[in-house]
Amino acid sequence: MNNIGKDLNLAAQKLLDGGVVSFPTETVMGLGVVYDNFDAYNRLNKIKGRPESKPYSMMLANVNEISKYAYIDSRAQKLINAYLPGPLTLLLRSKDNVPGYVTHNTGVVGIRVPKFEVINNLLDLVGKPLLVPSANPSNLPPALTVEQVVVYFNETLDYIVNNYCGNSLPSTIVDLSNSDTKVLRVGAIKQEDIYKIVGE
Repeated sequence: MNNIGKDLNLAAQKLLDGGVVSFPTETVMGLGVVYDNFDAYNRLNKIKGRPESKPYSMMLANVNEISKYAYIDSRAQKLINAYLPGPLTLLLRSKDNVPGYVTHNTGVVGIRVPKFEVINNLLDLVGKPLLVPSANPSNLPPALTVEQVVVYFNETLDYIVNNYCGNSLPSTIVDLSNSDTKVLRVGAIKQEDIYKIVGE
């Protein structure tokens, strides 16, 4: 395949052109598209065979960007201060600049700020959030290597960043979209530590 390499500038350009790109994250290999391109979003759904009822998280370059796209309450601010950048996904009320298809018209968006050099550099080059699920067809295990990405997707991707993922535990997912704090998935951060930080 001629679309595998380490050129992050090329990967960023492919994303900005509406392409679907695979890259390593601190957990597993990911797939990404820019958040504000509906055609790219539809391609990503088709490539993954993703059920329409399951939204993608938005991955941001740094914590300062969170308030551009979501409302931050005191609980969210405490968790951001404690764990971001890092393996935490926060479900927050979205602002009007987040397209309805991203939230599935729920008004709730998943926010991720990774701590992993390759993806952080790529996000800086793209200059806008990415929608990033794991690199696997629905109902199959996430790819942990570039070779697995190729097996899963062959020629359907526009570019594959050839590097190693962190292969760590998945992010912990915390729903802060209403007054109840709910840990939806325990990953690298323990549930009791989440509740201790938010004071519940």
